[in-house]
Amino acid sequence: MYSRQVLDHFHNPRNVGEIDEPTAVANASNPVCGDIMKLWIRVRDGKVFEARFKVQGCVPAVACGSWLTEAIKGKAVPDLAAMSEEQIETGLGGLPEASRHASMLAISALRELLDKLDL
Repeated sequence: MYSRQVLDHFHNPRNVGEIDEPTAVANASNPVCGDIMKLWIRVRDGKVFEARFKVQGCVPAVACGSWLTEAIKGKAVPDLAAMSEEQIETGLGGLPEASRHASMLAISALRELLDKLDL
């Protein structure tokens, strides 16, 4: 049902937790399924220096949060706007149709976070 990459990010999530004194924090939720994601980043010299997340949700939601934090580390802040749900899904080896809400949740958190940045 789930790809090897989804299961790996679920069983071994990367960057779980909070960041003290983050540059920005965002919350996103999916009212249909009830999943909630919180995303923290710290920016240095215009690039994501650190990214962390917490999620209350399904297996794909955890995997998407983990993959997203790995993908954005080291990237220039302006480049983050180009991140897409499809990129997350491709990076995770695909998601079942019923689980695509998880990539939408992660991108919603990222978009909210970008709205809060004042660099």
